[in-house]
Amino acid sequence: MPVVQRHETVGVKAGHVQVGGGAPVVVQSMTNTDTVDVSSTARQCIELAQAGSELVRVTVNVPEAAAAVPEIKKRLRDAGCDVPLIGDFHYNGHVLLTNYPACAEALDKYRINPGNVGKGKRRDEQFATICKVARDYGKPVRIGVNGGSLNQELVMRKMQENTDLELGHSSEEIINECMILSALESTELALQCGLRKDQIIISCKVSRPRDLIALYRELAQKTDQPLHLGLTEAGMGVKGIVWTAASVGILLNEGIGDTIRVSLTPRPGGDRREEVYAALELLQALGLRQFAPSVTACPGCGRTTSTTFQELAERIQGYVRDKMPEWKKQYEGVENMTLAVMGCIVNGPGESKAANIGISLPGTGEEPSCPVYIDGQKFTTLKGNYQELSSAFQALVDDYVATKYPRRSASHAGAESVISRTQARS
Repeated sequence: MPVVQRHETVGVKAGHVQVGGGAPVVVQSMTNTDTVDVSSTARQCIELAQAGSELVRVTVNVPEAAAAVPEIKKRLRDAGCDVPLIGDFHYNGHVLLTNYPACAEALDKYRINPGNVGKGKRRDEQFATICKVARDYGKPVRIGVNGGSLNQELVMRKMQENTDLELGHSSEEIINECMILSALESTELALQCGLRKDQIIISCKVSRPRDLIALYRELAQKTDQPLHLGLTEAGMGVKGIVWTAASVGILLNEGIGDTIRVSLTPRPGGDRREEVYAALELLQALGLRQFAPSVTACPGCGRTTSTTFQELAERIQGYVRDKMPEWKKQYEGVENMTLAVMGCIVNGPGESKAANIGISLPGTGEEPSCPVYIDGQKFTTLKGNYQELSSAFQALVDDYVATKYPRRSASHAGAESVISRTQARS
């Protein structure tokens, strides 16, 4: 896969994580708990971080939320979670950051929306207040312009200019122009307030892929500040993932973007980590980052009327995700492992041989046995029901990790593995 030439940007530090400046593209997410609920918010922050989110943002919208931030940060650190914590401010950020200095100190980065920080002359004053707090505490900021909350005074001015000068621009073109202007003018104001270039990240987020692509292509030509990518409201499930991949994926493949979020609408009671998993998979698909072992699985057809391979693939995918927080602390390079769970003889053996460890289940009418391949060689044949196959294959995966990847700490001498014992007997 060819190396993507990244758009050169300034490096910005948020906690211990660098965004831009040649650093790998950073994954972030946002909690959907009530920030006032310290326990639930801290727990979800930890879950998101363990899933792979390298920055986690929380809503800071009321005094009680601002007061809760230091305790949330403390609980994260007490739990051994060092993920940088970002505060998301709208309308009253200047008040909350001023009145709650412990909140301002605890947060690792502030997000400001210049479209709703105030109106008229108060807009610049209140925006400047937040920037000065960031300056005084040495915190970076993201100037996050959103299509749905754009400065309407700027929009009306540009609409009138389009009419008066008969420019013939469409409303979409004018909105895009206003978003870029808002981001660049706000960046200039932030610099005038004493922030350094290496404290500012920019985003211009909309909900339509083609607009997002056009916006960021132009924005990347006009600034060297790090850029945060994402559709502001991607949507639910498949739609949200596809629309994000169709826009953010194109930009990333052009070298544009330093940090991303996949803003999925969760199902009621759904797993917030899904947006993190989607972001990780997007970066892995483009070859930009490697976070976790990949699982290849066939889609199924008339040859695979049994659901066993689907159930096994789902279980192994979930197992790998659950184990990665532990594995990545213990083993070097485990994120590069590849697995395959295939459903019939057509592609099953070939894909299984191409993976580090793969299993080919029998299709309809095939012999009820499941050859397992390790590093291209047939290793064993498994038989049994779904539970037996699942347990046996999972054990082989565990053993492969333990024997093939060097430990980050002192190795456990004398440990004998399933694979090594079997190979010794063969």
